[in-house]
Formats: sequence, structure tokens, C-alpha cells
Amino acid sequence: MSLTNTIEPPAATKPTDADVELLRQAPARYQQLARELGKRIIGQEEVIRDLFVALAVQGHVLMIGVPGLAKTLLVRSLAEILDLPFQRIQFTPDLMPGDITGTEIIEEADDGRRQFRFVRGPIFTSLLLADEINRTPPKTQAALLEAMQERRVTVAGRSYDLPSPFFVMATQNPIEQEGTYPLPEAQLDRFMFNLRVDYPSHDEEVRILIETTGEETRPLEKIWTGADMLAFQRVIRRVPVAPSVAEYAVALVQATRAANPKSPDFIRRYVQWGAGPRASQYLALAGKVFAVLDGRLNVAKEDIRGAAKLVLRHRLITNYRAEADKQTADTIIDRLLETMK
Repeated sequence: MSLTNTIEPPAATKPTDADVELLRQAPARYQQLARELGKRIIGQEEVIRDLFVALAVQGHVLMIGVPGLAKTLLVRSLAEILDLPFQRIQFTPDLMPGDITGTEIIEEADDGRRQFRFVRGPIFTSLLLADEINRTPPKTQAALLEAMQERRVTVAGRSYDLPSPFFVMATQNPIEQEGTYPLPEAQLDRFMFNLRVDYPSHDEEVRILIETTGEETRPLEKIWTGADMLAFQRVIRRVPVAPSVAEYAVALVQATRAANPKSPDFIRRYVQWGAGPRASQYLALAGKVFAVLDGRLNVAKEDIRGAAKLVLRHRLITNYRAEADKQTADTIIDRLLETMK
């Protein structure tokens, strides 16, 4: 689709010629990346796109899906294509914060003196897969908070910067809820997107069976480097958002709050707590990448609407009436989008 905004952004906000050239190349380079991923990942085109969108603006992703849907393989393959370091942490009830961030050990120097040395944990990587994050207690979950927001960790009073780019993809199993620790709202709000990974279609599952029970997979071609991704992350933020589109994004987020007098009746009936200001920021950032991948250098309302479920579904806290009436966050967002055209 090709959409334009009626309001021209101020000249000072426009990208430079070099920026424009980099942004113009993005759709073709993304398609090359998606084709390369398609050698290992069958289907899941929207999930691949949404992961790339989040990575392009340094956002983190929470993925909900049953085991066996290639979530780990997807992130590992993405790291291989982008030539970025990758680590996977299997979250378990006995996992400690130091198992993630690292710890200080005492070692003996050549002169016999003992000194502390910091041993870095698996969080010191570019793409981190936090597998089954709700399997570990809150104090260990909280070890990710500073890292995800500040992109640094603090151990024994000293701060250590994480590599750049830094991207956390966490997974949750929607089936088993016994012995789990639901993420608190403050932790959920650190995630830009909440992605739902569905079962493959019949034809896709046949392909998966054939291709994964044959010869070993081939190595993937490196499409982008870490430096390329950092350059794209810098340039994508220069894509302008027209005032009318910014106002729509903020109005959409504010409409999720039951205390807002302009919210629809069904919001006041079903929603206990709505989304905060970070949601509108993420809507705008996602809209920028959606626009660029569509070959445009301006964000349209349709880009904001396309990101609505990804950004809002984990930020709406529904009440008992919603559960009784079988209203989920997704159905409420659908109704809200229909109301706010």
C-alpha cells in the first residue's frame, strides 16, 4: 500500500540525503533477509517481520507460543544472518540473578595477592533468548529490568555496559501455568511487542517435516552486520511523524484507560488498567519501520493501527467482567480500532 499524510513535517526533521538512500534500500534488504531466514523457518512471515521491526528500533519482544514452533531456531538464525553474538538462557526456578548478569570471583594474582574479577554472564551478547521467562522467580526476572531499559548491568556497585545492539526475546508457554511466576506489569512494559506464534498450516507443516528430517541445514548468508543494524537504528528514528498521526497514536493509547472520559463504554466495562505513555512511543517507532518497509518516508495512521495489537495486548489489564463475557485484550483492541477509524 502507498499512503501519504496531509501534513508536511517540518524541514528540520527530514532525514539527510544519505539517510534517505539508506532508508530506500531497506525494503529490498529486508526481503533478502526474509528469504534467507525462509531457508530454515517455514511460514511465520509476520513474526519474522515483527521481530525485525522491534530490532530496528532497539525494542524487546515477548513471544507467546507452544513448544516446538522454532522460536529458538528463529532467533539463532536471525543472529547468524546479522552476524551478531547470540546467547540462550533457559529460565528455571533455581536460576539466580548472577547466572544472568555475571558475578565476581576471587582469583590469585602472580604476586600472590587476591583480587576480585568480574566474570560476565550470558546477558553480555547482542541477541538474548530468555526461554520460558515465567519459569523463574521475580528476583531473577528483575535482573533483566535494568539491562532491557538502561542497556547496562550493575554488579557489586559497578556498572558494565552491554554490547550494542542489544535485543531481548523472551518466550512463554501459554499451556502450563503451574509453578510459574507471571511477569509483573513493570516487566511487561519493558517489552515493545507481544507476539503470538501460531501453529503452522497443513502445507507448512508438511514442508517442515520433509525439510527437517533430511540432510543437515546449510549455513545462512550474512546479510547485515552489527554496524549496518546500528546505522539503520540511528536513521529510522529520523523518519518524521506528522502531528495528526502523533495525535491519533496518543488518542488510541489514552482510549484504553477506563478513567478517560472519552474512552468507549466497553473500555470502562472491561479494562481495569490501560496502557501508559510508553505504548504511544512504541506505536510511533513501529509505525516508522512499517512505513519504511512499505517504501514510504512518512508514517500513516494505518501504520499505527497495524502495530496496535503488538504494542497494546500485554499492556491492557482486563477485569472479571471481561473474563465472564469472554473478552480478551485482542478482541477489545479490535473493537477499539473499529471505533477509532
